[in-house]
Amino acid sequence: MTNQESLESYLNGSKKQLDFTWEVKANDRAYHTQFKKRVAFCLTRKKYEDNAIKTAKYNVLTFLPLNLYEQFHRLANLYFLFVILLQTVPEISTLPWFTLLLPLSFLLLLRGLRDLIDDIARHRSDWMINSRPCEILVGKSFSWKKWRDICVGDIVCLRKDSFVPADLLLLSSSEPSSLCYVETADIDGETNLKFRQALLATHQELVSEASMAAFDGKVTCEEPNSRMHSFIGTLEWRGEKYSLDSEKILLRGCRIRNTETCYGLVIYAGLDSKIMKNCGKIKMKKTKLDRLMDRLVILIFAMLVFISLCLAFAAGFWAVKFHAEHSYLSALYVGTSPAEQAFFAFWGFMILLSIIIPMSMYITFEFIYMVNSYFIDWDLEMYYPAKDTPAKARSTSLNDQLGQIEYIFSDKTGTLTQNIMTFKKCCINGIIYGTSEWKQKASVSWNPYVDRTAEFHDPALLETVLQNDDPVTREFLRLLALCHTVMVEEKDSELAGQLVYQAASPDEEALVTAARNLGYVFLSRTQDTITLSELGTERTYSMLAMLDFNSVRKRMSILVRDPEGKIRLYTKGADVVILERLREDGPTRAFTQLALDSFAEETLRTLCLASKEVKEEDYAEWSKKHHEASVLLQDRAEELDKVYEEIEQDLQLLGATAIEDKLQDGVPETIQLLKKGNIKVWVLTGDKQETAVNIGFACRLLSDDMQILEEKEICEMLEASWVSTNNLGSSGERLCRSQQRAGVSRQGKMALVVTGDFLEKVLGTGEKVKRKEGFWARLACCKPQTQLVADSSVEEAFVDLATSCQAVICCRVTPKQKALVVQLVKRHRSAITLAIGDGANDVNMIKTADIGVGISGQEGMQAVQCSDYALAQFCYLQRLLLVHGRWSYLRICKFLRYFFYKTFAGMMVQIWFAFYSGFTAQPLYEGWFLALYNVFYTAYPVLSMGLMEQDVSAEKSLQLPELYEVGQRDELFNYRVFCVTLLHGTVTSLGSFYIALWAFEDRVGSRVVGDYQSFAVTVATSAFLSVIVEIIMDIKFWTILTFLTVSCSFLFFCFFSFLTQNFPAFREAPTIFRFPDASQNALTDPYVLSIVLLCVVVNTIPSLTIRLLRVITGTGTIQDKISSRDVRVAESTVELKAHFRRGSLQRRSSYAFSHKEGYADLITRGASLRVKDSRNRGPVNADSYQSVLLPAREGAASSPSVFLKEYN
Repeated sequence: MTNQESLESYLNGSKKQLDFTWEVKANDRAYHTQFKKRVAFCLTRKKYEDNAIKTAKYNVLTFLPLNLYEQFHRLANLYFLFVILLQTVPEISTLPWFTLLLPLSFLLLLRGLRDLIDDIARHRSDWMINSRPCEILVGKSFSWKKWRDICVGDIVCLRKDSFVPADLLLLSSSEPSSLCYVETADIDGETNLKFRQALLATHQELVSEASMAAFDGKVTCEEPNSRMHSFIGTLEWRGEKYSLDSEKILLRGCRIRNTETCYGLVIYAGLDSKIMKNCGKIKMKKTKLDRLMDRLVILIFAMLVFISLCLAFAAGFWAVKFHAEHSYLSALYVGTSPAEQAFFAFWGFMILLSIIIPMSMYITFEFIYMVNSYFIDWDLEMYYPAKDTPAKARSTSLNDQLGQIEYIFSDKTGTLTQNIMTFKKCCINGIIYGTSEWKQKASVSWNPYVDRTAEFHDPALLETVLQNDDPVTREFLRLLALCHTVMVEEKDSELAGQLVYQAASPDEEALVTAARNLGYVFLSRTQDTITLSELGTERTYSMLAMLDFNSVRKRMSILVRDPEGKIRLYTKGADVVILERLREDGPTRAFTQLALDSFAEETLRTLCLASKEVKEEDYAEWSKKHHEASVLLQDRAEELDKVYEEIEQDLQLLGATAIEDKLQDGVPETIQLLKKGNIKVWVLTGDKQETAVNIGFACRLLSDDMQILEEKEICEMLEASWVSTNNLGSSGERLCRSQQRAGVSRQGKMALVVTGDFLEKVLGTGEKVKRKEGFWARLACCKPQTQLVADSSVEEAFVDLATSCQAVICCRVTPKQKALVVQLVKRHRSAITLAIGDGANDVNMIKTADIGVGISGQEGMQAVQCSDYALAQFCYLQRLLLVHGRWSYLRICKFLRYFFYKTFAGMMVQIWFAFYSGFTAQPLYEGWFLALYNVFYTAYPVLSMGLMEQDVSAEKSLQLPELYEVGQRDELFNYRVFCVTLLHGTVTSLGSFYIALWAFEDRVGSRVVGDYQSFAVTVATSAFLSVIVEIIMDIKFWTILTFLTVSCSFLFFCFFSFLTQNFPAFREAPTIFRFPDASQNALTDPYVLSIVLLCVVVNTIPSLTIRLLRVITGTGTIQDKISSRDVRVAESTVELKAHFRRGSLQRRSSYAFSHKEGYADLITRGASLRVKDSRNRGPVNADSYQSVLLPAREGAASSPSVFLKEYN
């Protein structure tokens, strides 16, 4: 296959062929109800969903069976159920069946209630959303209904500031040309306004409720899918067919802005809407320790089966030997063969040893999880007083996993940033303003239009402006007031100066507001004029042309004629494109470049400003070329760019602006701490690349000493990796160069910046058919080369590259792509992931990650409702992970380790006793000791460890984030730790049993205590005390609760021993209380007490020896590490100094401008301009449309002043 054929096969064959089978007929519900789709086998349901959403997992009928099904996915629950079934067999039962059924029922009930409470919250959220009011066309008029009443084909009416309830085709609006302004923060994270425009046909015809009711158009389009930014379809109406695209669609979750009224036809409703297709399903999340525990249950069960099998064989052989040696007792064994004895012995040992996996451990487990969740809720350090919002642990079963996070996937807008743009500094004619420390605001009485909320106040600049003798300063401020697409509204005509600016971009609003505060006030615009107030003098400029911004040009220009008749061009844009278009290099350029470097160090968003005077003859010639290019039918955009390029030359540099995109408090410090804790932070955003990269530098995710890899370099590295994997390393010089380049790049710090389109090409994260392609066929951005490769190899190569980078930024990604990136890292790295976001566009990512954190931010509560943990600010993440997460992991691991240890230490004795009881599965201990050992005697010290244990304080945890790596490496509980715990418990049980056995062999004390019951009490007491001493030695953080729990263990042991071992109880129920006065007789004998003390000392010596060796060698003690590092930590607290190298030849541009192409064209056509007295009218009729859209360009001064409506 040739290169070209391979490339074409990718472009033409790899994408899924769209099925245009979705037909929507307006105002005809009966038409849609006739269509059905097959669900499974012969089951069908209606094809067109209603608009009610259902995010809950259960309903009244499915809760019990589905929840039990999920709970019995835990192998421990299956194990307990198996033991309960064995207990129902009288021949092998050692305890009544209900003694195990009740604890299991309690455990299932506890977890079931927790799941039910969570699901009730989801039902309540669904009900609130489905009950939102909206206006639906019913018959001949609009009626107020609820969102859940909307059906496909309905026509709905939306008002300003309302949310779009379903995916709609825009039919008309109250704006000129039926424009509709929407905010898509919940979809792509961008708060700048976007516009949608209805078809001209529907705009002109659908001008009243009667015409809406008579509308019978039919839309044919693609089936419901998750592609947020694409839509293809056609509208058939009155014998005509009209093309539809995404610019005519209002997506569910958008918010109507600056548009009084709009009307839409429902295309996709409910779960078929694009945002719901991107939401993903609720997944049952299990922690890493949970999965390890499931595997350990299997391991322990296999070990029990093996031990019971061995002991059963021994019981059979012993029975044969006993029958042969004691034939006179054969009458006792009539009807029972040795094989039958071995069979019953096997099941008896299975039941006897089943308590090695105690059910009380799981109940205590849940209690520890719940209390640690309350600790998160109660933490005042994570309380946000500005919004009265505390931290909230919405899930109580994931706390330990907070201490094992390796990757954090964060949204940008509303999570890292506040999305508030502030004009901070500027450089005019080489002089930097905005660095003054002068705090008192200057008098603004001279400027009636001043915005008193602005933060930029520089007395030196204000003095220069008021002197009005610097032409460069005048031109600088004029440019800010003229070169933009901002609309203005006069809020209250009775109060002078109450202007409200409405901008498609927060950057533009900040720039125009800065000029306004300095006396150059943008007052109004018409299709051909812009009116300013310059230091109190009103001046009107004729707008000759507006050269629109786009992501390739990275600049915007406006050509105006001033009142004196001179033609001037004003341009603003990225420094990399403005500086190369200047007339000459002068001192101003050098000083401005230094200022730009300084602004970049402070991670401010910069724009360069330049202007020039245009001669009349040059303008006449250029205007002719511009007109010719603007009427072309093919390649119009490219030709216009060439014409724009021609006039945007020989500019005079005026200066530069610096805007701060405000971060949330503490974001840079938090990211620095997380990086020190070996946690990698990836930013996944729907925003543009320049904006995302700028924020990356602002929050110190990126630094100037990093090599930022973009798509071209990534292609080369992936090529080298792919070819190496497929043994094609000798395929040419270019490949060798790619491999060398990849090798060099990996030596330094790297950061990865990719777009959603690139991810779709490389990883197939869009709607693609999974199939085998050549590597270069998958990378359509690069030149195709050879052979076929599975999708997974490309994915793995990309993940290898991305995870080797210090930072990754994915921009322009859809909600589904965010989730797929998270899934990719989970699949190929088996890493624990955390996703954090604040909007509906982050829900899928939050559900997919191991831990989902929702920020209660500006974009609603959708993310919080689907999250596991809710925070008010991103900075609280450091305390959630480095303090609560690490403590929870430490506590749970210690709890598991010592619960297993005390169980093995106390219960493995049953195995050794079997060798001396004829392998009859007779318990050594009293039944009450077996029942109370894990409930009262040893549970509370371990419980206090699981609740209160700390190795270091919260302050030290934040000062030493490197301690967090312990959880990432699974050091505190793993297979090795479990085996060591098993060995430790086995050694303790051997010591307790055989020391007592040696002491009781042919010996008696001062009293007659050499009996079975005294021996059992001695072994039980030795095991109990050995376990308590071991736990006491390992507790690092002693509190009153810890002291009380240890004391209570001793008291409970004494109290219940007396209560269950006395003659009155024995006389009442001899089969239940079988050890009358056994403890009193044994534990009052000095000889027995000496045996117990000897057992405790011998069992404690190994632990003391290991601890002593650790102290001598200096390994393993965190306190020593802290002491040796305290001085260095105090000196190396988080510093936010930039790493910008002034001497570097490659200067980093800090340009970022969140603006969408197309607004300039709307203004120059008059399509977005509204006559002031028409603000409350209904849909625009055809006559007014023509009058607003196409006024004559001559006589511009007589055009009516126009305004945009208020935007709250």
